[in-house]
Amino acid sequence: MKKTLFILFQHLVPQHLISRLAGRVAECEAPWFKNRFIKWFIKRYRVNMSEALLEKAEDYTCFNAFFTRSLKPGIRPLDPDALSIISPADGAISQLGNIEHGRIFQAKGRSYGLTTLLGGCEDRAAPFTNGSFATVYLSPRDYHRVHMPLTGTLRESIYVPGDLYSVNQTTAEEVENLFARNERLVAIFDTEHGPMAMVMVGAMIVAGIETVWQGPVAPLPRKPLVLDNFTDRQKPVTLEKGEEMGRFHLGSTVVLLFGADAINWDKHLTAGSPLQLGQSIARCTTDNLRSSL
Repeated sequence: MKKTLFILFQHLVPQHLISRLAGRVAECEAPWFKNRFIKWFIKRYRVNMSEALLEKAEDYTCFNAFFTRSLKPGIRPLDPDALSIISPADGAISQLGNIEHGRIFQAKGRSYGLTTLLGGCEDRAAPFTNGSFATVYLSPRDYHRVHMPLTGTLRESIYVPGDLYSVNQTTAEEVENLFARNERLVAIFDTEHGPMAMVMVGAMIVAGIETVWQGPVAPLPRKPLVLDNFTDRQKPVTLEKGEEMGRFHLGSTVVLLFGADAINWDKHLTAGSPLQLGQSIARCTTDNLRSSL
C-alpha cells in the first residue's frame, strides 16, 4: 500500500515545479537557514563529514555548495591497474549486465530501450548494441560529483528532457522505462577501449545537472537538444581517468554503457553492491584494446 501511494504521489504532483523550487531553497545563503538545514541533513543521512575538504556546515555558502562538496585529496585512491574501469561515483550498483535486444534491465522484470535512453537516435545507440551497462545509484548521503571511469575524449553531449520521478529502488520496480523517461544528460566519449556513454539521470528534487566542460545543462527547454558536437573542435575535451566530469545538484543516478565485448564486470558485483569512487568495477578485454588502437 505504501509503495502504491508513493508512486501515485509522483504521478500527481508537478514534478518540475517542486524540483525547481527545491533548487531555489538549496541556493539560499541566509546563515540561519542554510546552517540548520545542512546540519539536519548531515544527521538525518549520517553523512561522513570527516572525508569532506570542508567539515563544518558554516563553511558552505548554501546547501548546494555542501551537497556538491569536495573530498579531501587522496581520500578516494584510484585502482592502479591500467586495464581497470573504475566506479564513477560513491553509491551502489542498482543493476549491471548485458544490453540484450536493444534493452537495458531496470528492475523486477522491467527494462527500457537503449535508443530511447540516448535521446532517440539509432546511430548514437548502435555502438552499444549487445554491449554492457551498469546503473549506479547515488543516495542522499553520498559524494555527488561524477568522475571518469577511464580516460576519454568527448564526442557529443545531449540534453534529453523528461519526467522527474524518484530513482530509488521502489520507483525502479514500479515505473516503466524510468531511466529512459526522466530528464537526463548523455555524454558520449571515445576511449582506447571503444565508445563509452555516461548518462546522468535527473530525479525528483534534483534541481540541476552540470558538466565540467559546459557548466549547468539542466533544466533546459523541454525538447531534445544536442548541446555540442565535439568531433570538429580544434581543442577536444579530454578527461583523464578519475577526473571530475560533472555533478548533481541533489542526487540521482549514472548509467554507464560500453560496446560489445569491450569489458568484463568484476565478478563480485551484483545489484546492491556498495561502491566508492575509484574502485575497480570492470576490466577492459585486451583483444578489444588491441583492436581500438
